[in-house]
Amino acid sequence: MEIFTEKLILISLFIFIIHSIETLAYAVRLSGARVRLLASALSLFNLMVIVSRMANMMQQPFTGSLIDNAPKVDTLEFVESQYRVIIGASTFGTIIGILLLPTFIAIFSRAIIHLSEERGSIPSLIKKGLTFEYLKRGFKHIHLPMPSYLVGIKLKDIPIRLFIINMVITAIYTIGVLSALYASLIAPERASTSIMASGLINGVATILLTIFIDPKISILADDVINQRGNYTNLKAVSLMMITSRLLGTLLAQLFFIPGAEYIAWFTKFIV
Repeated sequence: MEIFTEKLILISLFIFIIHSIETLAYAVRLSGARVRLLASALSLFNLMVIVSRMANMMQQPFTGSLIDNAPKVDTLEFVESQYRVIIGASTFGTIIGILLLPTFIAIFSRAIIHLSEERGSIPSLIKKGLTFEYLKRGFKHIHLPMPSYLVGIKLKDIPIRLFIINMVITAIYTIGVLSALYASLIAPERASTSIMASGLINGVATILLTIFIDPKISILADDVINQRGNYTNLKAVSLMMITSRLLGTLLAQLFFIPGAEYIAWFTKFIV
């Protein structure tokens, strides 16, 4: 039975891009604090979030079609194996995002300055960034993380509670759609209800991120700009959040089936 289909590879590519972008989004705040232009940095951050959300919307119909094209025999096992590959793509995307973080901090720092010079015009920034001269400059900033990048970072400065919260929320966000779709196979008589629950799950996860995670990072960035905090502390917390995000995608593998079973059980009280 063929598991790795062209459609699965396409979906995994979308998921890879989504999680790479969302991991690199942490570089925008670091860059904004570095050049002391946080408001301009948040404009780039919002652009990255929009691209990520759009990619997420594009992959969802394809992900659902994996169920429609699943064989009638051993359907649950076949779909589970495919969905675990997709979850694995989220982990791989996060790892690539981590490896590219120093590169993108350097690039975003310059992009934020140019955005300010262009008076907030994203199209003008993109037009300038795609010229041969600026592409050539961008390649000069490509470098992998070095041990020196961790200098000054202490484990005792890492908020463990925030680390765990971000890890769990990331796991839920990663498997929200997949568990809902899988739940439609577990309880086919409530398939539509299970599938529609994915929006609620991802919505709750996004709200939790907005309430518990984003304000903390933003305040630390503000402290750096206003000279009430130091850049090293902001970098330490950002690296902690990225690490917890990576562990969250691994935790998603454990949450996947229990999450689907919980959704299937919960839909009994809706129908």
